[in-house]
Amino acid sequence: MNFNRLDLNLLVALDALLEEQSITRAGERLHLSQSAMSGALARLRDYFGDELLVSVRRKMVPTPLAELLRPRIRAILLDIQATLETRLDFDPASAKRHFRIIASDYVLAVLGIPAVTKLSKLAPGITCEFLSQYAQPTDLLERGEADFLIMPHPYLSPDHPSRQLFEDDYVCVVWKDNELVGDSLTEAEYLALGHITTRFGNTRRMPSFEEWFVSNGGRARRLEVVTYDFNSAIQLVIGTQRVVTAHRRLADRQARFLPIRLVPLPLPMPRLAEHLQWHQYQDRDPANRWMRDLLASCAERPDG
Repeated sequence: MNFNRLDLNLLVALDALLEEQSITRAGERLHLSQSAMSGALARLRDYFGDELLVSVRRKMVPTPLAELLRPRIRAILLDIQATLETRLDFDPASAKRHFRIIASDYVLAVLGIPAVTKLSKLAPGITCEFLSQYAQPTDLLERGEADFLIMPHPYLSPDHPSRQLFEDDYVCVVWKDNELVGDSLTEAEYLALGHITTRFGNTRRMPSFEEWFVSNGGRARRLEVVTYDFNSAIQLVIGTQRVVTAHRRLADRQARFLPIRLVPLPLPMPRLAEHLQWHQYQDRDPANRWMRDLLASCAERPDG
């Protein structure tokens, strides 16, 4: 289909080219040959009167015009996708849909497990893919490569709708035979222990909220173990005299299966609020709305 002398299929090609910044990878993404992608790029260059991608040190780099076009082209394609997926009614029992959700392993444990259990009963044709958190999680939402983000509000995008799912607080978790910790801890005793914490990302690793809060309060802890997910942080206290500051919901769940004890946190740490965010183009989509309500119901009743 042509619109204003432009084959609209070229918008899909342009989106892939700007995302991959490689003719070969863009072709693989769209299942097109390298010559076909080269031809598409040539037609796009002719239409816009701009090179769009130029070779710099063996890399394809977007021109200023291409950088300006990139978010606009992605927004157009997402709007088209949302329009094509619009239905007047939605029957979860017969629906076929795949949702991609960015969430931490903590959220996956306390919310994802009851959610997929409920999905199997109410909507067996709806599938889920959970994606791990990384440094800029809103990028996948913006590109339409994720349907939902579940994380604290400061990490969300201001450009898309969201809703709060649940709140949680923090507790100290120790091995059940930890001889240094009784039924309670003073702040001095807490800070004197060896600590386990969680950080995210491969290179510029982001600290967890508890690490950020404690360090910004001017308190010094002895970090002895750093891991990449919340579940392993709790498990790593077993057989040691260390402590981990963990989300209460996750700690309660782990305490059913592991030899650990929960002790009140001696610091006045703010409660954590987990929010759900989705793309503005999906705001009125019945399937997306139904999934949001299901996640919210599981957040209220995490075990059923």
